[in-house]
Amino acid sequence: MSEFKQTFNSSLGKKLIMALTGLFLCTFLIVHLGGNLLLFSDDEGYGFNVYANFLTHFPPIEVVAYLLYLAILVHSIYALVLTIKNRRARPVGYAAPNRSPASWSSKNMGLLGSILLLFIVIHMSDFWYAYKYSHKIGYKEYRTDLATDKTTSVDYVPASPNFEKSVSTENNVEIVRVKDLHARVAGSFSNLLYVIFYVIAMGAVSFHMLHGFQSSFRTLGWVHRKYTPVVCFIGTWLFAVIIPLGFAAMPVVYYIQSLK
Repeated sequence: MSEFKQTFNSSLGKKLIMALTGLFLCTFLIVHLGGNLLLFSDDEGYGFNVYANFLTHFPPIEVVAYLLYLAILVHSIYALVLTIKNRRARPVGYAAPNRSPASWSSKNMGLLGSILLLFIVIHMSDFWYAYKYSHKIGYKEYRTDLATDKTTSVDYVPASPNFEKSVSTENNVEIVRVKDLHARVAGSFSNLLYVIFYVIAMGAVSFHMLHGFQSSFRTLGWVHRKYTPVVCFIGTWLFAVIIPLGFAAMPVVYYIQSLK
């Protein structure tokens, strides 16, 4: 047990934990982007609101969510510890400029991580915390004619403050009443400063993943001349390009729509 503790208290052990939590967070990014793409659906927020309710009320998903929060916390703490330790090991800068081939992203992972941590705190307080623990989120009632599959929506005021969701059918019309997180998203993305900060944060995600995804595999020793190019390709195009662009497109599109 002492050897196990000693291993994970070492610099290598901390890097291993960062690699594992980082890869776990990578899987979250894929799932989260997939769900958030519902924001682009022309359904008055129906799909996204139902998805948000499912995420916050399905027990297995809630367990994974709390594991995610723990992973973010551990990843951030270990990154801070390693950054401080590295700077203490060399308190005086190099006499000559460092011309090593290391990329800009690898040299600035601390800065990128700090931007992302600030973004996560703001983002979760604005959406997740408000959705779960405040009464600032309104409700929508969606009525879908099962014969024509046409959906209409109106604002809904529940009789109970503890109301979350209801589904019923009347006269061949499905009635879904659910919290309207979509309206909260649209409101936040109508704020230009929030949109700019969101896009900057997605830029930080891009550079962070550009180095972090590949670095995680190297730390874990999963390096092979046949598969390393595949890892680099996935890290670059999926995690550093497609996913950040997908997330950044949401606030930009909603902001443009709010100007109309």
